[in-house]
This record gives sequence, structure tokens and C-alpha cells, in this order.
Amino acid sequence: MKTKLFATLAFAFAVVGPAAAEDAAQPKMSKEQQAAADAYERMGAVRAEHKQLEYFVGDWKTKNTMWMDPKAPPQESQGTSHSEAVFGGRYIETRFDGDMMGQPFSGRGVMGYDNLGGKFFSTWYDSMSTGFWLAYGSYDKASNSYTFRGSMDDPMAPTTKVPVRAVVRIVDPTHYTFEWHETHKGKESKTMQIDYSKQ
Repeated sequence: MKTKLFATLAFAFAVVGPAAAEDAAQPKMSKEQQAAADAYERMGAVRAEHKQLEYFVGDWKTKNTMWMDPKAPPQESQGTSHSEAVFGGRYIETRFDGDMMGQPFSGRGVMGYDNLGGKFFSTWYDSMSTGFWLAYGSYDKASNSYTFRGSMDDPMAPTTKVPVRAVVRIVDPTHYTFEWHETHKGKESKTMQIDYSKQ
């Protein structure tokens, strides 16, 4: 009888003991600690806005149009773009390859939604610059478009900034456009458009 009792107690300790010891090693969080943990969870949550950006995932062919001189015909070129969701769908990373002004051109960008700021954002860096572009924006359901506002360094006057308005318009499930508008001397003009077609 004693042997059976000892065996039962030994089994119970082997199963329950480590769990009890683990619970003892992890004291309950204070209200402040729990509030901080909840805040971080909200900050990293994947929301409807992130899932909305999944539209851009995939491989795309591009037609690139640039207006270097309003009085001259635009320059046109072709390219490819690959986008994928990363970190559980929190961001959309994009790789672009093509040519720009007759030279090979590659760029990388990230789109996402900042839960804390309550805004969409877009970043960009490429092989023809050493800077980094960041802009915040919003989504308009009526026009199915995103509008981002930021600024870029002026290559002709490095100490000044050029206001930029970038618009991403979703045309249908397999086509969207990207427009780049710059403001010089108080006047805004479109200097680039990229038309995307899903492969």
C-alpha cells in the first residue's frame, strides 16, 4: 500500500511540480506592467488596414512615364516590381527593377499602417540616390486611393526640400497607378507616373 502511495505522489510531483515551480518563478504583473503589455500588443496588432495592403502582394509589370521638361515629350520605360507581406502581414516590401533616364535602376520600398499614429506610410530608397524617403498618408474609400505627403531633397539645391504628394490609385484587381507630384515655386506638377499590371 505504501509503495503504491509513494508511486502516486512521485508521479504527481513529476507532472505538477515543474508547472508549479514555473508559475512561482513568474510572479503576476502589476497593473502598470499589464497596461504596458496591452499597449504593446495593440501597437503590433495586425488590423484590417494591414490586410487591405495585401492587394499589392505579387509580381507586376510596369510602364514608367516621366516628365522632366513640361515642354518636352515624356520619357517612357519598362520595369518589374515584386511585393510581399512580411512580419505576419504588418508590412509590404517592394523590389523594383527597370531603367531610369537610360540607366539601370533598382529601388526598394515599404508600405504599412502605423497603429499608434493612425496613418498609412510609405518609404523608398534606390540606386540613383543616397537618401531615404518617408511619407505618411491616408486611404480614401470613395476613390480607392492612397495619398501620401512628404518631401525630398532638391538635387539642384541640396539645402532645400521639395514638397511631394504621391497618389496610389487602385484601378481594378490587376491594375493600379502610382503618381508623383512635386511642388516647385508654389506650383505643383506631376513629374512621374507608373502603371502597374499584375502578371
